[in-house]
Amino acid sequence: MIISYTQNDGTVEQRVNTDDLSALEAAAIEEAMDDVPWRAIEARLQAQDPTAMRAVLWVVRRRDEPDLEFGTFDVPGWRRRLKARITRDEIDDALTNIMREALAKSEDSMIDVVTPHLRKLAVDPDDVDRCLDALGKGHLTRRHRDSED
Repeated sequence: MIISYTQNDGTVEQRVNTDDLSALEAAAIEEAMDDVPWRAIEARLQAQDPTAMRAVLWVVRRRDEPDLEFGTFDVPGWRRRLKARITRDEIDDALTNIMREALAKSEDSMIDVVTPHLRKLAVDPDDVDRCLDALGKGHLTRRHRDSED
């Protein structure tokens, strides 16, 4: 998951990949959020939860400002300045899991339902189509559907 912090002028000031956090930093985020487990934090990041996004940014800022306290760390205008996006690896994982379920039921409808959501969350929405192609489901890509119209 990538958390980006954007300046008022639209310049991305900071991009944080949660895969780059240390175990201690992840634990500090869990503790700052009242002992919320990491799996729940990841779900909250996908839902664009401001406290979860702020916590990730806070823990990274503490690398340079060790005395920075979570309770006083704020991000004014967070709705336009903070975004959480999923990476290509996370798209691969999600589509692989959905593929297993879809193949067990011989249907593509589950994939059709989730791909718009994955595109919205993706750092690069075209990664969703690349993952579908890699899984042998290229007929479900936007590119393929647009050419049929």
